Amino acid sequence: MAFAFEEADRRGCAVRAIHGWKMPSMYQYAPFFDPENEREIGRTITVMLDEMLMPWRHKFPSVSATHEAFEGPALEQLFRAAASADLIVVGRRLRRSPLGVHLGSVAHAVLHHAAAPVAVIAHD
Repeated sequence: MAFAFEEADRRGCAVRAIHGWKMPSMYQYAPFFDPENEREIGRTITVMLDEMLMPWRHKFPSVSATHEAFEGPALEQLFRAAASADLIVVGRRLRRSPLGVHLGSVAHAVLHHAAAPVAVIAHD
């Protein structure tokens, strides 16, 4: 978030946080599945995004910051947002092991297919 807000402040543009989520597939087949659970998770994630952005909005009051939570794969929404973005900032978790993949599937796909420049920022 620090990189995204600092860069938006430097460029004089906005931040748009996007978070995709998905219900575990087992819930779709459960006899007790209640569609309200899905809506509640969506509301909870929206509140979480708002709370996550709040300190950054205070630190960078000149940067307009919006957020969007949606049910479904993140890539589709990221590519849609990338069409009008000045820069896409994607996080990736630090991996200490020298073995295995160090770049996640979302960051990898965004690097290869996004229309806008991409910054991949490592984090814990």
